[in-house]
Amino acid sequence: MSRIGKMPVEVPAGVTVTLDGQRVAARGPKGQLEFEVRTPITVGWGGDGGREIVVTRPSDQKDHRALHGLSRALINNIVLGVSQGFSKTLEIVGVGYRAQTRGKGLELRLGYSHNIEYPAPDGISFETPNPTTIVVRGADKQLVGHTAAVIRSFRPPEPYKGKGIRYQGEHVRRKAGKTAGK
Repeated sequence: MSRIGKMPVEVPAGVTVTLDGQRVAARGPKGQLEFEVRTPITVGWGGDGGREIVVTRPSDQKDHRALHGLSRALINNIVLGVSQGFSKTLEIVGVGYRAQTRGKGLELRLGYSHNIEYPAPDGISFETPNPTTIVVRGADKQLVGHTAAVIRSFRPPEPYKGKGIRYQGEHVRRKAGKTAGK
């Protein structure tokens, strides 16, 4: 039995979850999300108070085992997303590199001849507590991670001076530059 898949998903107060066949929809203070569970996996209510979602699989086939834990994790992510939300923090390293919010979008100065204007996707908000920090927030974990990856791709960290956009806490392996030899 999958250790992740057999754990029930706790539904916190303030979040309403509707199960309609294979479709799981959650609504909470941070928004609403839905997920379509693949067919061999079944989803139902469990626990005594009806505040837990239980994910079950029909057999121990390899693909059923794989989908079991995945489905439970994705359902847990939408429940957490509509109740608490997710965030990723990016750090900008480099002289003259900075970011600021413009309306719902983001304006980045990354050493190019032009500024980069990045509009916020639906369900995503940006914060810039200081000019070298970007916080990406949203209810959908996958969309938050994808948006942060797109912003990082505008100027990934380079290995010689370490300049660029990196995730908070990311370690960039540095290389030694050329040495003058005779």
